Amino acid sequence: MRITNRIMRNNSLYNINQNKILEDKLSNQMTNQSKITRPSDDPVVAIRALRLRTNVTMVSQYYDKNSEDADSWLSITGDALNTVGDVLTDLYKQAEDASKKSLTSADLDIILTQINALTTEFYASGNVDYAGRYVFSGFRTDTPITFTEENIKEFNKDPENKQSYVIEETRGYKDITSISYTDWKNQTGGVKGDETQIENKTLYRFRLSYDELDETIKSFDANGQAVTKTALQLEIIGADSTAANGIQVFQNAEDAYKAVADGTATMAYIPSTGEIVFGEDYYNDPLKVNENMQVRVKYSKSTWEEGDINPVHYFHCIASDQQNAQRAMDLEGAKNTLDLAQAQLRIVESNSSSTPTQLAAARKAVEDAQAVVDDIMSNVIEYNLEGQDQDIYYAMGFNQDIQVNTLVHDVFTHGARRDADDFKIYLKQLQDVEASIKDIETKMKEYAEDTPEYKDLQLQLDAANKAYTYVRENVQKKFENQITRYQSYIDDTNVAVTDNGTRRSRLELIQNRLMNQKATFKDLQSANEDVDVTEVAVQLKSSELTYEAALAATSKIMQTNLMNYI
Repeated sequence: MRITNRIMRNNSLYNINQNKILEDKLSNQMTNQSKITRPSDDPVVAIRALRLRTNVTMVSQYYDKNSEDADSWLSITGDALNTVGDVLTDLYKQAEDASKKSLTSADLDIILTQINALTTEFYASGNVDYAGRYVFSGFRTDTPITFTEENIKEFNKDPENKQSYVIEETRGYKDITSISYTDWKNQTGGVKGDETQIENKTLYRFRLSYDELDETIKSFDANGQAVTKTALQLEIIGADSTAANGIQVFQNAEDAYKAVADGTATMAYIPSTGEIVFGEDYYNDPLKVNENMQVRVKYSKSTWEEGDINPVHYFHCIASDQQNAQRAMDLEGAKNTLDLAQAQLRIVESNSSSTPTQLAAARKAVEDAQAVVDDIMSNVIEYNLEGQDQDIYYAMGFNQDIQVNTLVHDVFTHGARRDADDFKIYLKQLQDVEASIKDIETKMKEYAEDTPEYKDLQLQLDAANKAYTYVRENVQKKFENQITRYQSYIDDTNVAVTDNGTRRSRLELIQNRLMNQKATFKDLQSANEDVDVTEVAVQLKSSELTYEAALAATSKIMQTNLMNYI
């Protein structure tokens, strides 16, 4: 085969071009320090690079953002829980001091002031937030666990029709608590005639989660006329509820206790203190004989103060204006009616012998029941449906999550505030007896010891002293019981602290793993994409020399012409 000049020229130009391409490729690699600039350079490297970059991005999200956010959340929660533990310990000590017999009502008043302050701090610790999100509020991170000054202003902006909550609580036999009541006053409010008439009786109660409840709520009859109803619904499940239907409403605890104690009332509802009180007979039968008994209570509350716990974090409740409070209270009944209508419709539809008239009537009943439910729901907001989970999880890795929040009811029991309210009642009883004793002693100074008036006052004084002994023992017993309650609160807090600490420890392990994963993926990414600078530099220099040699050789070939053969 004859090698022509044209063949030599074309081959030379081709080789020069290839050398230039290689040189350009190596130059780009040196500049970018990357093996490829486009997928076509090396499809295998490109595909692997995409996967590794995705892994690096995900791990960076988990490690640099999610884990940092979770760590901050858990850290703030832990600090708050430690504060709560300190507050509860102080409350425990105050209860210990108050249980001492030597303390007067003035001493107890000072202790009660301290307990109130500590209780306020207890709930205030639950309003801690992280980046504007309240850490104990579940999914409602924009809502503190207690009412703030702003909340109160919003609730009270319409004095004629303030917003209210219809709150539902379900209590069982174990929720029944006993209280000691000293019956020492006569009909006029003074001391009974002699100490034989002074009795200390045991009463029983369901203590609701709030005081200052609504006594009545607005409603309308079938003719649209405004009526008022008792702002309480009480249903006893598993027991005779006849007595519950005849529950009496009292303005203050003293009158309610006395009425139940002397049998005037079987059950008493005290909106001001949030108590349902009943005597020993009703406690023994039907409540005590049926330990599976449950009491479902619905009540309305529209008066709120700064520091009150927000029911949306604790209970199944319905927010409405007072105009719709009764309808909100009847919502469950409306839903039950709808369920029954739907069940009846299914029966009618499944019965082949059902007439068109029967089918139309069943469908109409469902439509009517649904309309009632829809009408109620259009004017109310329902919170905390049964089974609703409010745990917040952060993604910490591939198919791995960690819970960051501690729920409010795990730590900030609503009972702590109600305990402080109870102290006020007991202290008031003690102060009343002390005042009566002082009054009698003052009157006795007006008479000689041998006068009938003095002897009558002496009998009253003996009775008052006996009452004082009873009431003082009741106060002491209350604080002794409270020591146990505060210890249970401390135990709950310790569990929460341990759980939070466990999650933080787990997070640290996850962070260490993520850090190692991030470094590993970075190394793999570097090995896949980055060039060996030294090797590429050598290859680039070699390519440059080759290119220059090719140019020199080609220049010689290009100079050859016909004159060289003449």
